[in-house]
Amino acid sequence: MVSLDRFELFCAVVEAGSFTAAATRLCQTRAAVSFGIKQLEAQLGVTLLIRTTRRVALTDAGEGFYRQCLLVLEQARLAIEQARAEHGGLQGSLRVTSTVEYGLRVVAPALQLFMREHPLLNVRLETHTSHADLVQERFDVAIRLGQAQDSGYRGVCLETYAVHLVMAPGVGVPGATLAQVNALPRLVHGRFERQAGWALLDQRGEAAVYEPSGRAVMVADNASILRSFALQGLGVALLPAWLIEDDLRTGRLLDALPGYRFVEQSVYALYPASNHVPRKVRAWIDFLKGYVNGM
Repeated sequence: MVSLDRFELFCAVVEAGSFTAAATRLCQTRAAVSFGIKQLEAQLGVTLLIRTTRRVALTDAGEGFYRQCLLVLEQARLAIEQARAEHGGLQGSLRVTSTVEYGLRVVAPALQLFMREHPLLNVRLETHTSHADLVQERFDVAIRLGQAQDSGYRGVCLETYAVHLVMAPGVGVPGATLAQVNALPRLVHGRFERQAGWALLDQRGEAAVYEPSGRAVMVADNASILRSFALQGLGVALLPAWLIEDDLRTGRLLDALPGYRFVEQSVYALYPASNHVPRKVRAWIDFLKGYVNGM
């Protein structure tokens, strides 16, 4: 029987990319890590890793074994946490990922309250501009914004929100047409750099499209950065209403298309598809949804 410790050791090497990096991550020596992998390969009778001077690469057998290791380790973790849960409140670890802006506005304050109710739970919150792989990076819940996509994860819609195309005073012409706004310089989120158009509805409910043709003067992976550039009058930016509501109210930013509205976007709490959803995941998502609805 292969020890689960060797499963974890193998996954650490794959994810770190080298024996040295894995040793640092596991607080072991490089020699101990290398020996453990050799023993694992000997037990299995197959080569899992191809060694190079600086990195390791998976063999075909190693790729399949790595996927199975992730499943086995996840099931072991769930079994341990479920057994512990029978004797009290939530325990173990809760790993959450979110965008920076939504994390500051909603997730972090909600987590503070949640942690007070479950003091034995260890929480790790990471903010990412890119979408993390929940299984490979071992996150329990990801908070994602935008339109629903078929990601293979399960999800709960937490709330919806409006988006506005905004600009600083003086950037555009008052009463500009949709065609004129289309031609304005743009501040673009990296996730939408290749999106050609956005669906709109005018005041009569008729469909239109925002098809930007102006030069993208700035591309960033952070909505707060785009907001700061918009405030300086460098172009128009499509931003969530909750991020710019104060700017719109005070006139620091103006709605570039006041006669139109964009399709509402949603906030989702996603978690890996599994036959057994951990109690901590259900509890956290239910708590977060209640927190959002009470804001």
